[in-house]
Amino acid sequence: MALLMILITCFMAILATSQPCQTPDDFVAVTSPGHIMIGGLFAIHEKMLSSEDQSRRPQIQKCVGFEVSAFLQTLAMIHSIEMINNSTLLSGVKLGYEIYDTCTEVTAAMAATLRFLSKFNCSRETVEFQCDYSNYMPRVKAVIGAGYSEITMAVSRMLNLQLIPQVSYESTAEILSDKIRFPSFLRTVPSDFYQTKAMAHLIQKSGWNWIGIITTDDDYGRLALDTFAIQAAANNVCIAFKEVFPAFLSDNTIEVRINQTLEKIIAEAQLLDVLKNVTFTDGGNSFHFDAHGDLNIGYDVVLWKEINGHMTIAKMAEYDLQNDVFIIPNQEAKNEFRNLKQTLSKCSKECSPGEMKKTTRSQHICCYECVSCPENHYSNQTDMDHCVLCNNETHWAPVRSAMCLEKEVEYLNWNDSLALLLVALSLLGIIFVLAIGIIFTRNLNTPVVKSSGGLVVCYVILLCHFLNFASTGFFIGEPQDFTCKTRQTLFGVSFTLCISCILMKSLKILLAFSFDPNLQNFLKCLYKPIPIIFTCTGIQVIICILWLIFAAPTVEENVSLPRVIILECEEGSTLAFGTMLGYIAILAFICFIFAFKGRKLPENYNEAKFITFGMLIYFIAWITFIPVYATTLGKYLPAVEIIVILISNYGILCCTFFPKCYVILCKQETNTKSAFLELIYSYSSHSAGNLAMSHASLDSTSSNITTTHPSPHGNSAAWQKSKDLQVQPFAQTCGDNGTKVSKTFPRKRISSI
Repeated sequence: MALLMILITCFMAILATSQPCQTPDDFVAVTSPGHIMIGGLFAIHEKMLSSEDQSRRPQIQKCVGFEVSAFLQTLAMIHSIEMINNSTLLSGVKLGYEIYDTCTEVTAAMAATLRFLSKFNCSRETVEFQCDYSNYMPRVKAVIGAGYSEITMAVSRMLNLQLIPQVSYESTAEILSDKIRFPSFLRTVPSDFYQTKAMAHLIQKSGWNWIGIITTDDDYGRLALDTFAIQAAANNVCIAFKEVFPAFLSDNTIEVRINQTLEKIIAEAQLLDVLKNVTFTDGGNSFHFDAHGDLNIGYDVVLWKEINGHMTIAKMAEYDLQNDVFIIPNQEAKNEFRNLKQTLSKCSKECSPGEMKKTTRSQHICCYECVSCPENHYSNQTDMDHCVLCNNETHWAPVRSAMCLEKEVEYLNWNDSLALLLVALSLLGIIFVLAIGIIFTRNLNTPVVKSSGGLVVCYVILLCHFLNFASTGFFIGEPQDFTCKTRQTLFGVSFTLCISCILMKSLKILLAFSFDPNLQNFLKCLYKPIPIIFTCTGIQVIICILWLIFAAPTVEENVSLPRVIILECEEGSTLAFGTMLGYIAILAFICFIFAFKGRKLPENYNEAKFITFGMLIYFIAWITFIPVYATTLGKYLPAVEIIVILISNYGILCCTFFPKCYVILCKQETNTKSAFLELIYSYSSHSAGNLAMSHASLDSTSSNITTTHPSPHGNSAAWQKSKDLQVQPFAQTCGDNGTKVSKTFPRKRISSI
């Protein structure tokens, strides 16, 4: 210990002079001989004398600005080596050292490194150039230092030539972990990667995102700045400003760092490999160099606080770089962390759930505006960069929503007011059908019922109307496979049967009151009621069967609407659906043509006119249905078809049966056989007279052409013949109380009506 005190005194005397060296030995700060020499590089002085104070020459310049912390680190190295030499750890082997003052300058450090690389035990201190340094014996076996990363990188590149181990106590630049560039470098402090990561993590944990950075203008500062900028961006922390100060500023308030004492030094030949694998223990904690030459220790998080005008430094936590967590030792430290969060350092107010960040024109991502999430989007955290899209098939979200809401399943329910109205109208139609059936049954033998085709035909038509009204019930309620397949099929077949029967009635009326022999013969050949009804209806049945086999309607969830799921019947095939409706339209059009031909019937027996009106109502309803059905969305789509079915069904029912019911109930005097015969006779006589007059007019025209100069007072033969032709049909038609008709025209059979 006395020797150490003497050495320190001499060392202080040398440093006090700080004169430029005259010989290489004068350049050495402190040295001690030994079997194995260890070099040391410490920034004992702050800087070299600038060129303004002393002219620059190719020599080592004078150093100024004594650094106490670096001096203490130097003494720690000397003390550690002396303890090893005074112990039995290396029996018979003495460790020596050569320690140089880098003066916080790369130039001085490079000069010292050249001395380290000179040949061992050689009178001439020169560095020999060799292609292979495997057998080369340098002056030192290992180097401790330097402190600043910029100096360390320069020194390490030279030591790499001979793979001399270099252990730094303070250089933290991340690039030094690159073993391709710095294969012989080791350090007892973590890389700046973890330091900047810990800083960014601490800032994020404190709730800050708007900070400034101050760094030094050297390799350490620039590399740390770049690494921290990356870590900050990864933690959504924005850098408001960056200030770069000149390098190597003295700061006497920095806590003294003392290098960990080497406890084991082994044989010199395998020193680098062994150093990479050595493990240190201290207080139950073990430390070792990793594959990058970095020591697996963390950081102390310290808080600078001013209390009563004095600056104090208190340890708040430890940063575990392996697990990326802060270890808070006590409750007081936890309270300090909570206080940090109360310190606001943000560019913008945080966005609440239901909002997202919208960056402004500023260059910083931390400066933004909060905008509401649009419909069907949500954000469930604060300060989200974008809103998340809900699953449109099952969920939705209103504007500014913090969560997605499940879509409600909707369909035309029995409780819906429109559905109740349509059901009431359908029931009313069924009541009308039953009432008409009762009226016709009670008046079975009256001419009105007989002229309607008889009770069987009326019952068939009324049954079809009943089924049409009943089919509307399959359009209401929760869709099922059975109801989807039944509703269109039931409506299509029953409505086709109804139109087929009315078609036969129109054909029969036209046949009964047609006075054209050619048309009458054609209608007689065509009039086959039962085969035509079965054929027309059978075609529709075949269409529906093919539809059910190859593309049957099914239940489908319509998710196209933003807030609800519509449970509906998907028709399966639009072509089949259109074919079914189109076929009904064709039959209705034929029926309309036949009814229109026979529209000019007796006043009290004008059924063809009402059939024509019924078909017109049908066409108007279904032509309107097509665009409305194609543009309607939602649960009320089935209601559109129900309304059209009701309109067309009511139209045909009212036009076909209501006039007859009116005659039966209100004009009973006209509902007799004699009244009907008189009406038919009058209509037939009038129609035959008109037709005879038409023929007589044609004959008269021919006679007038043959007589060029008729006598104004005389009765020529041609004129008399024309007159006879005009009078004859009328005389013959009016004779015998209507039992005879003109011989010129065939007699109509009243019983066919």
